[in-house]
Amino acid sequence: MILETIHSPEDVKALPQDQLPQLCEELRQFLVENVSRTGGHLASNLGAVELTVAIHRVFDTSRDRLVFDVGHQCYVHKALTGRQSLFSTLRQLDGLSGFPKPKESVHDAFIAGHASNSVSVALGMARARTLQSKDYQVLALIGDGALTGGLAYEGLNNAGASGEPLIVILNDNGMSINANVGGMNAHLADLRSKPAYYHFKKWYRSLFGRHPMENRLYRFNHQIKTFLKKTLWPGSTLFEDMGFTYLGPVDGHDLPRLCDVLTWARELQGPVVVHVNTVKGKGYAPAEKDPGRFHGVAPFDPETGLLRHPGGETFSGMFGKALCTCASQDKRVCAITAAMAGGTGLSPFAAQFPQRFFDVAIAEGHGVSMAAGMAKEGLIPVFAVYSTFLQRGYDQLIHDVALQKLHVVLGVDRAGLVGSDGETHHGCFDVQYLSGIPGFTVLCPSDFVELRHMLRRALFEIQGPVAVRYPRGGEGAFQADTSSRGAVCLREGGDITLLTYGILVNEALGAAEELGKAGIRAGVWKLNQIAPLPLEELSPLRTAKVPLMVIEDCFRSGCLGEQLAAWLAETGQEGRRVILKNLDETFAGEGSVAELEHRFGLDASGIAASVREALRGEQ
Repeated sequence: MILETIHSPEDVKALPQDQLPQLCEELRQFLVENVSRTGGHLASNLGAVELTVAIHRVFDTSRDRLVFDVGHQCYVHKALTGRQSLFSTLRQLDGLSGFPKPKESVHDAFIAGHASNSVSVALGMARARTLQSKDYQVLALIGDGALTGGLAYEGLNNAGASGEPLIVILNDNGMSINANVGGMNAHLADLRSKPAYYHFKKWYRSLFGRHPMENRLYRFNHQIKTFLKKTLWPGSTLFEDMGFTYLGPVDGHDLPRLCDVLTWARELQGPVVVHVNTVKGKGYAPAEKDPGRFHGVAPFDPETGLLRHPGGETFSGMFGKALCTCASQDKRVCAITAAMAGGTGLSPFAAQFPQRFFDVAIAEGHGVSMAAGMAKEGLIPVFAVYSTFLQRGYDQLIHDVALQKLHVVLGVDRAGLVGSDGETHHGCFDVQYLSGIPGFTVLCPSDFVELRHMLRRALFEIQGPVAVRYPRGGEGAFQADTSSRGAVCLREGGDITLLTYGILVNEALGAAEELGKAGIRAGVWKLNQIAPLPLEELSPLRTAKVPLMVIEDCFRSGCLGEQLAAWLAETGQEGRRVILKNLDETFAGEGSVAELEHRFGLDASGIAASVREALRGEQ
């Protein structure tokens, strides 16, 4: 096999042209075989095979800077840069990351995981190159809907005007996770329909030689070309009006053409957009048929495309069902997603209430502001969004929602540790950034029954902005509706008190059970509302004399434990020992949620061990 002989990009460059199609075929087989075992982002990588091979034929990523946007199309890049043998550990604990990581390889220029920042980062690198008189190429590879994010346009606007040699490769497959929406999608579709413009430009440049800007005839005829272009292909001027040379659209699966165009882009020595048209899921029939399902997929049977271990009901799915029930009872209820209808459980809502469902694409800040406008005019907007992506809307949460106390409801999905996507996707900041905004109510269900009841409260009972935060996956063993109270004692204990919220209550109860067998009486308190803190209901904790351990899957700074310690100190309990059990200041990597909880001591055995250690210190 050819792929087995590829240990670095130099091996890719050394391959004869006629062996490249076989290499691409083997890469697709390699992807399907490996991702079917570990799970991961499949469809986006299948669509980028020829494009990635072409990049490594034309550029040297050990020196040139290749900046991925989002990064879930980087598997082929990793396979071609010496990491094939690590794919059995893809997205596993201490294994190969599913996203670019500079600590993994010199070929990974910048970390990726969130959308729309690649052009800005690449421009920063290009400016640094110029200021330091260095010699390397800078490329930003953007696609899968990232161009719908506002930050992409901030970067494009500045990069086009900069004059810096910079290549933006637009991998246009018409998709993000779900199908792309919005005006930019329509614009790109129009460009895709007119490849004659690319042929015209290539012919025009070849007519005037290798360095056309030095040719007076070129400068004279440039005005004629611009007139013809705007007359015949008016839809193609957006990037050029920003200051870019636009090349494309190019067939993203035509490897020789891709190499030619990328070489041309490198020679132009200015801001260039290369528009590449690819097919998401290319070469694997199930992924081509349903690229959304195979965007991020659990382990599956490569022969049939069916999941090896189909999952059960999830908090996301239950949230979507509960929202449909509420929407059927009140026509003011609307749903908003940022290109994640399936992931956030909103697909049934979209089908049942299409007029009240809005996909804003990868634009969380816009989603929050739009929700604010809807709430101001009397609707009840519900924005279902992953915790880690809601970070992009932080300013809007304060300026557009909180300042006017608008009744916007957030379904904060994937809160806490989320598993194999790693550092960029864990929802470990929303506790701090939501509870720190005045006027926000934040609810934390521990099971599906509580989720349904808390959503109803958020929609119809609580005034002002409300967030209901819940984890990835399903519920645990704890199933008892305590949602009507802000805080509740689940278990009495005279040696130590464990306090937590969300599904970590399962681990706290498990730890109390384990400790009880050793004669240690651990009480367990559960918070259903973490902002504003239900201090009156927590008042029994003020008079208790035993240590208080606060268990959270977020970072230490600004966590709930710090807030409770401050409250106890303010109320004359400054001598009370408060033990913070959380991630401290460590970004969690890849691994299952169970593995990561164990690593950070947040599972039942880890909590019990910490309790025993703490009580030894009390003696």
